[in-house]
Order: sequence, then C-alpha cells, then structure tokens
Amino acid sequence: MITIGDEILSGRTQDANMPFLAQALAAKGIPMREARTVPDVAEEIVAAVNALRAKYTHVFTSGGIGPTHDDITADCVAAAFGVGIDVREDARAILATNYQNPDVDLNEARLRMARIPDGATLIDNPVSKAPGFSLGNVHVMAGVPKIFQTMVEHLLPKLADGLAVLSDAIRIDEPEGRIAGPLRKVAEAHPEVSIGCYPFQVDGAFGANVVARGTDPEALAAAMTALREMAASLAAPA
Repeated sequence: MITIGDEILSGRTQDANMPFLAQALAAKGIPMREARTVPDVAEEIVAAVNALRAKYTHVFTSGGIGPTHDDITADCVAAAFGVGIDVREDARAILATNYQNPDVDLNEARLRMARIPDGATLIDNPVSKAPGFSLGNVHVMAGVPKIFQTMVEHLLPKLADGLAVLSDAIRIDEPEGRIAGPLRKVAEAHPEVSIGCYPFQVDGAFGANVVARGTDPEALAAAMTALREMAASLAAPA
C-alpha cells in the first residue's frame, strides 16, 4: 500500500486506511507485504508506484485524487505507466450525478476528479461519486477513510482470493528475554508457520502474546502444540 499525503507525514492526520485495508485483504487471503507513506511530491509518488508495482501482485494507493492543486496521484500514476490522462466522459457522467446543476457546479477544479489515465477501469465511489481507478495492478482510491473503505469494498470482490490465513495465540507470563531462546527453536522447527512475539507489561509483570499464523491447519496445530509445550516448560519449577 502507498499512502500519499503531506498531512500524514506531518502527523496532523492519523492514517486509518492502512489497518482497514490490511484486515480486508487478510479476510480474502491476501497478505499485505509492505506499506509506504510518501509526500505530495510527484517524483516520489512515481518512484514508489513503479517500485512496488514491479514487486507485488497488487498495489493500493490512498489519497491525492481530489479537486485541489496538491491532488496529483492520478497524474503520477499515469506518468508511472507512461500513458495519457484527461477528463473521461464516463467518469464525468458519474461525477455529475453528485450535483443538482452539473453544467454549473462541475467547475474546472471538480472536473479534476474525472481525469482518468488512459486504459484504466473505474472503481465505484457511492459516497461522493468521484471514482477511483485501476491501471494494471495499481488501484487508486481516495484518502478520506469513509470513502476509501467504500471503494475497497467495491474493489475487493473483483480480486482473486488467496489462501485463508489462520491464526492462533497463546499468552505466556514470562519476560520476553526468557521466551526468546525456546521460541526460536519452535519457529525453526515449524518454518511453514509465521510466529510472532508481542510483549506486554501489566502491573509490573512482564509477559508476551505469541501468535502463530499459517494457511495449513495441520501445520498451525502442530506449531501451537509445540508452543504450549514450550510455555509449560517455562512455567515449570526450576
């Protein structure tokens, strides 16, 4: 995912879109592998799009497709693919439905939201009507969370499902430093399962939640058995 916008990098706006997308993709069995945040700088947006679209099956962007001068994402995606961009009549017609008097209300600024790169397909936006688009394996959507979420919900059914990712977890009330050695051995013995350790502190006591994830239920069950045996060993008197 590429999140675009100076307001994210400045800390003025908290990014809610990446967690939403990660969870929505996980439900389809599509793991998110990387997330970047880039400023409203054309060269950096183009570079990020080109780097990630060559590396991953899908790239999702949020932000920068509104009516103002700093909304440059569509132009940057067109530049990344080396194609033209202009107001497209189908996008204009959809956008016009959001206004009582489109002949007057669709001014030059608002028409920026109907500029679509050549060869792109539209992504529905029932909230504000301004469509997103998919070009190749890059899917371009709005930054406003409510609009982004709705666009994701319309886009995801068009993407092929991956393997469902299963997960299980165990709480271990021991310091992470004591868990680390035995946990490494379990992880090495079960390479087909991703095992993460997430420490916590409650009332001065240290512990960790150990989470196992995988697509094979039998492999996940075997890893969890090993984790439970490890936890029991750590809890046993010395």
